[in-house]
Amino acid sequence: MKVLEFPSQEQRNTILTQIASIREVVLGAPLKLLLKHLASKTVAPNVNNLVALVHRPNESFFLAPQADKVTIVYPMRFQDSIDIVLATSFLQEFVEARRTAALNNVPSCMWSPVPPLELKGVSADALNANAGFVTFVVYPRHVEGKKLDRTVWNLLTFHAYVSYHVKCSEGFMHTRMRRRVESLIQALDRAKSDAEKLKKLVHGGSFKRLSLKNEGDSRF
Repeated sequence: MKVLEFPSQEQRNTILTQIASIREVVLGAPLKLLLKHLASKTVAPNVNNLVALVHRPNESFFLAPQADKVTIVYPMRFQDSIDIVLATSFLQEFVEARRTAALNNVPSCMWSPVPPLELKGVSADALNANAGFVTFVVYPRHVEGKKLDRTVWNLLTFHAYVSYHVKCSEGFMHTRMRRRVESLIQALDRAKSDAEKLKKLVHGGSFKRLSLKNEGDSRF
């Protein structure tokens, strides 16, 4: 009888990483090609001034390749009205965090409620972004050597990264709201119990009253 051997945790992580890398290989090939040419400070041949790459169903992000930099623009779209508000707030804080001194070497990042100039001439359907537009500017130093694969992966999964944090923020707020409601209900229950105890104390015969007759008799 053959005994099944399950892979170790390290082997499982390797397999999961390889499966997740399919996205990078399939969808990231055009992006990787443009960034490879950026590393050598050239522009890929037969490439338009603006390249659209599909990263979600019916949604694309755009690249404007140049010899010294590549500009990447993400129209950010969300279905739920709460997600739109949270994503807008998150992206604005994301841009502000980029301005800290510790992040001087990362690609520059900008957010705008209107399409940037790089998207001039793009169809209106592609610019239907209810959470604004995020723009990254990638320079050759960001794609040198082993940095290339990491940069490609981060750019491909940026929308998923934002969506993850938006859902986490929404879940956190719902948890806080439920805890707050539970604490208020407990406070109301305690107040109700105290009121019932006081009512029973007043109307439950705890105080003895003497009639006038008994009071008069007690004097003699």
